[in-house]
Amino acid sequence: MSISGGPSPVLVLEGVTVRRSSALLLDGVTCRVPAGACTMLVGPSGAGKSTLLRLLNRFEEPTAGAVSYQGRPLPAWDVLALRREVALVAQRPVVLTDRVLDELRIGRPDLDEDAAAALLGRLGLPSGAVGRATSGLSGGEAQRVCLARALAVEPHVLLVDEPTSALDAHATKAVERVIGELVADGMTVVVVSHDAAQVRRIADQVLVLEDGRLIASGTADRIASLQEGV
Repeated sequence: MSISGGPSPVLVLEGVTVRRSSALLLDGVTCRVPAGACTMLVGPSGAGKSTLLRLLNRFEEPTAGAVSYQGRPLPAWDVLALRREVALVAQRPVVLTDRVLDELRIGRPDLDEDAAAALLGRLGLPSGAVGRATSGLSGGEAQRVCLARALAVEPHVLLVDEPTSALDAHATKAVERVIGELVADGMTVVVVSHDAAQVRRIADQVLVLEDGRLIASGTADRIASLQEGV
């Protein structure tokens, strides 16, 4: 199932199946991710949302079918170049350095301290966080630092898995505002979310997964209507 019309797709999945041992994680998924829009992946736990997200920059490989980016199959891309253009932020944050500033410089060694502080500020963190030790970060703070680390390399596509799952309402609003700004500036964003209200607030396209299959796609209003039986 796919969406026709609308913006040109930047990522395309054609008949994608993912098996891991005896488990079928995705089953023949065909869909398109439009450029310059926010696509949200929704569905129950275990539906295949995170697996689909990881396929988009080769942290997962399909067992069958094909994934392409900008019209080229993913295996045709240098994987490191692909991951700079298509950045992934996992649900469970993994920090790799001892200091927040160094964390943001992993992909951007030239990032100055003021720019790093401004990036953190956009995500609702105080500018002073740039000098903090990563060991003292809460789960929600680490989640936003990892998001800032991904944004520091200025990717063309941002993939985020439950980006507000550990955040309070204020921090959630900041992250959603940034996602909206990124899309308005032309970035493609793909978000996994269980938050129905969040989907309504920021989604341009919704893909609904269940038991590894794509069962519906469309706008947030259309998906809500389908799920309510309207």
